[in-house]
Amino acid sequence: MKIAIIGGGPGGLYLAALLKQLSPGHELTVWERNAPDDTFGFGVVFSDETLGGIENADTEFAGTMARRFARWTDIDIHYRGEQHTIGGQGFAAMGRKDLLHLLQERCRDLGVRLLFRTIAPDLEELRATHDLVVAADGVNSLTRAAHAEVFRPSLDRRSNKYMWLGTDRVFEAFQFFIKQTPWGTMQVHGYPYSDQGSTFIVEMHEDVWHAAGFDATADAQLPPGASDEQAVARLRELFAEELDGHKLQANNSKWLSFTTVRNERWHDGNLVLLGDAAHTAHFSIGSGTKLAMEDALALAACLHEHDGLEAALDAYETERRQVVESTQRAAQASLEWFENIGMYAHQDPTQFCFNLLTRSRRITYANLRTRDPEFADRVDAAFANSQGLENVAPAMFQPFRIGALELKNRVIVSPMDMYSAVDGVPGDFHLVHLGSKAMGGAGLVMTEMVCVSAEGRITPGCGGLWTDEQRDAWARIVEFVHAQSSARIGLQLGHSGRKGSTCLMWEGMDDPLPEGGNWPLIAPSPVPYGPDAATPREITRAEMDQVIADFVAAARRGAQAEFDLLELHCAHGYLLSSFLSPLSNQRTDEFGGELANRLRFPLEVFDAVRAAWPAERPMLVRISATDWLPDGNTEHDAVEIARAFIAHGADAIDVSSGQVSKEEKPAFGRSYQTPFADRIRHEVATATGTAVIAVGAIASYDDVNSILLAGRADLCALGRTHLYDPHWTLHAAAEQEYRGAAAQWPLPYQAGRRKPPTARTDAVRPRLELLRPESQDAYKTQHLRWRPTHEHAAA
Repeated sequence: MKIAIIGGGPGGLYLAALLKQLSPGHELTVWERNAPDDTFGFGVVFSDETLGGIENADTEFAGTMARRFARWTDIDIHYRGEQHTIGGQGFAAMGRKDLLHLLQERCRDLGVRLLFRTIAPDLEELRATHDLVVAADGVNSLTRAAHAEVFRPSLDRRSNKYMWLGTDRVFEAFQFFIKQTPWGTMQVHGYPYSDQGSTFIVEMHEDVWHAAGFDATADAQLPPGASDEQAVARLRELFAEELDGHKLQANNSKWLSFTTVRNERWHDGNLVLLGDAAHTAHFSIGSGTKLAMEDALALAACLHEHDGLEAALDAYETERRQVVESTQRAAQASLEWFENIGMYAHQDPTQFCFNLLTRSRRITYANLRTRDPEFADRVDAAFANSQGLENVAPAMFQPFRIGALELKNRVIVSPMDMYSAVDGVPGDFHLVHLGSKAMGGAGLVMTEMVCVSAEGRITPGCGGLWTDEQRDAWARIVEFVHAQSSARIGLQLGHSGRKGSTCLMWEGMDDPLPEGGNWPLIAPSPVPYGPDAATPREITRAEMDQVIADFVAAARRGAQAEFDLLELHCAHGYLLSSFLSPLSNQRTDEFGGELANRLRFPLEVFDAVRAAWPAERPMLVRISATDWLPDGNTEHDAVEIARAFIAHGADAIDVSSGQVSKEEKPAFGRSYQTPFADRIRHEVATATGTAVIAVGAIASYDDVNSILLAGRADLCALGRTHLYDPHWTLHAAAEQEYRGAAAQWPLPYQAGRRKPPTARTDAVRPRLELLRPESQDAYKTQHLRWRPTHEHAAA
């Protein structure tokens, strides 16, 4: 093949080298507009996984790289004047200029044509004269811009400002310096890359950047390659303590705002994007160089494995997209954490360190326990101490109090609609469903959304509390839970609003019922939930009063049924939620418009229910923290919504998201809604003593422990996990070897409280080593510091 590569960065060069090795007959040309010695930035970090791929693909080059690496396993976090060290992580870094020189040399040895200080020919000319054109021209890719209608890029410019710098101080490990200044929190990401220097990235929120006066040079027109020397001089003074007498070095260093690049397509005909041209991920979880070189490996392999170009490029994009999107989800969580780092300035140092390390949700409590057990022990002890508890136990098995109600542990069975009631009456199915979850060990079991009227149902199979018969049926379930378990049981009350009168889930989710079996819908505005949904009628003041009366009557019946707590459903696009969202509430009276008006009716309902509900029993509110659509509610609105309900007496906020519109575009991922709970907890709830519940794609006990230990929520609600395993909480206790009051097995079940052996765990293995090594993987488990010797310098 005749292949043109636009961009002589690590991704483009590595691709050229790999392709030439796979087929020496390839004719490869790399165009790079800069000189071979021009490079911006300082060091490049690699993961063990990426290094393993490089070694498998090119042993010779991997060996050359390895001789240049700085290696270490520790992370040092400097916070409130203390240094906290966590080991066992595993890093390798080298100078970016060294990496480029090695790649250039490898390409020349293999016969790749390298053209520096040369702008690539016209793109269409290249496409016409080459079998393949690879655009590896970086985050500001001109190639991508020229074909934006095909690649359909989205560029998400973030709110933090950062500057890429270096220092001749050779750090011994990865460094996080968290600096409190008169203007706000600033942070440094630092790591060694050789025996002579370290990368030193300064980052801060845009508000802090403005307050500190760094915007003074924002409009300055600097020549290409020049640094913002005024800002660099200021940073040199600000971080004099961290530099410890060493130099702060600039290299095309100026203030930047990170942009997350995504493209709907990565290739078109014989043109393909690679590296930052295709995607970016925030530097706080790794380097763009790492991703670009992984792209290169995958693209070279796919071109070699497939006969046709289109098939090869399809395979490349399919293979890499899922990896990149997973990385971008983790990077998004990480960058948002650093954007909001000021929220955590009050945290205990140990909790802060754990919070920082687990920010991307890729590293969890279990990971850290494997890597550094001593640090994990400190985290457990600090959490117990912060809760005023004497016994150290897994966080999920520490007790918690909502108002006057004490829960034995912090696991909640989330409300899940079962669509199995008859005329609103729960039956034996509900008894077994909720009873089994209570016997399964959860601290709190929640009902499905129990509807306050027949017209307030989602489907004909929804449970209700508008009759005494329904009350008595629920009372039977509550009595069973109280008699057969130590769990508490909560009632969720709601009204379907514009999402009502639909088929059972398995007959067509959200599909309107046929004529004759349906009922009229009410909503704040005559706006349907989706294109195929029925249009609701705008609710009148008189109907609002009737809805309030229905909620009050249902709450009183719930109290008579002896439910332990009540949750008001103000999420997921149902009636009260639809008042809160500007997407569904387009009223022009006192119940629409600004958020304070949109809150008016939900707060009226809350106040009336709170007055009817026994004062000694807690009352919760579930909200949608974002609508996942432009012009809808955001996490900032969620903070104000939570603040309003807390001011009216809510004992806890249950933080979900979305389901307000069929057009929503959620950013699904592991515990993807937890950041919303985190924000509400730190901005509003902690100061008022209000509990916060995290929910959404929390699937493992490791997730639960990590969320709680980091201070992102007080309790965790899990739904589908409990459908898969009704005894999930008890099994989690067995897996963690916990025994105690927080996870008591029912007496008839106690013989099964140990995990059964499997075919591969029956045998006890003999010792087959005469001398036992100090560690099976010393690199991973020791506190390895980068302390270069003369041998390193010579290499």
